[in-house]
Amino acid sequence: MKEFLGRDFLIDNKTGLKLYEEHAAKMPIFDFHCHLVPQQIAEDYKFKSITEAWLGANGYGDHYKWRLMREMGIDEEYITGSKSDWEKFQKYAECMPYFVGNPIYEWTHLELQRYFGIKKPLSPSTAKEIYDECNKKLETLTARKMMEMMHVAIVFTTDDPVDDLHWHEVMKADKTLKTDVRPCWRPDKVINVERPVFFIPEIKKLGEITGKDVSTLEGMLQALDMRLDFFQEHGCVASDHALDVIHYAPATYEQANEVYVKGLKGEKISFEEEDLYKGYIMIHLGKEYRRRGIVQQYHIGALRNNNSKSFAALGADTGYDASEDQNVAEKTSALLNALNSADALPKTVLYTLNEKDYIPLVTLMNCFQGEVKGKMQLGTAWWFNDHFDGMNRQIAQLGNDGLLSCFIGMLTDSRSFLSYPRHEYFRRLICNYLGNLVESGRYPSDLETLGKIVEDISFNNAVNYFNGK
Repeated sequence: MKEFLGRDFLIDNKTGLKLYEEHAAKMPIFDFHCHLVPQQIAEDYKFKSITEAWLGANGYGDHYKWRLMREMGIDEEYITGSKSDWEKFQKYAECMPYFVGNPIYEWTHLELQRYFGIKKPLSPSTAKEIYDECNKKLETLTARKMMEMMHVAIVFTTDDPVDDLHWHEVMKADKTLKTDVRPCWRPDKVINVERPVFFIPEIKKLGEITGKDVSTLEGMLQALDMRLDFFQEHGCVASDHALDVIHYAPATYEQANEVYVKGLKGEKISFEEEDLYKGYIMIHLGKEYRRRGIVQQYHIGALRNNNSKSFAALGADTGYDASEDQNVAEKTSALLNALNSADALPKTVLYTLNEKDYIPLVTLMNCFQGEVKGKMQLGTAWWFNDHFDGMNRQIAQLGNDGLLSCFIGMLTDSRSFLSYPRHEYFRRLICNYLGNLVESGRYPSDLETLGKIVEDISFNNAVNYFNGK
């Protein structure tokens, strides 16, 4: 029986362990997609308790954990409600032994070990001791120190086009900050014309801060391009799109503008109209990304805000999203092909929330490779796939139909500064996978080459990819 989270955690062969310890473990972290709050990094935020750092506060936190607590029947008052930090932590500890088989169990204990040096399992009997010990260490373990402990070299936050990027300016001027923190362009509210509650205020704000007349699509695109200039001036080299369902149809300006004007009026937008408008916008933005050397990331396949009652009470990103099951290949192909035909296809990362899409996406992406190494990427196992089986399936599918050696690797997609051991989790699985290829006779024992590949997947490939090399 192996030691719990021991030296060979997730690794079942000697070659894999050697690759991990001599190569993967020493590499810094590049977290190119997360939801950390820039202000907390800039101000080197000090968390008042492990509950705030782990579970969140004021409706903003780790909805991975919240979902499991709800499944255990815990009252919402102990999750996002008004109960004290200790009461919330105590309920989380009561649930913990029953999280067996879920990645939250492993992540929780990795975080206890890596940040706090605590090796005992969290349970009702250890809850108070662990709570007090973590809180004691959090008196000096601030947001930046958490990142420094995990050797986080580069972070891309997720930022709206109308954000003033004030905290990024503060961080850029701060010579004591050891992590390179950059904004990542996320224009979802401008694109989601069918959601007036987000779309209309966003367009109004865009017009106000740019001084552009945004009553037509042409004016809005001019304003959007101005903001993209602003983001680039602040070091932005990546965009991110929560596309959920892929929309694309060839559209004239007049067709797209007609849908845009309907959206400004709050009128109902049909699925076909979404295809026209969103397709037009994505082609425009893709061309801008290509011209500017910006990477585009497509996050595909989320079915959001399914529980309307809870959404009304708690808002978005509180644990009520699921995996979409619509087909992705045809319209993704059409969108990428339209950009490619115009010599305007930028570097692109394709993520899916439904693993059925791995084969369509990895085979599709390789129809558009060329120019640079790994131009088209199958993104790492994302969100509901971000676990032992999901990561292994994504790694195997990419290995079978593409090139693991070109893979840009892992990200946290997290709202927590305590999530960085997820990179370790991923690296252990990559090393185990490669080690098994060697030990099963499917690849020679060329540890020099494999070591370089491991270091590249862990860090170097992403650095080169996002820096335009």
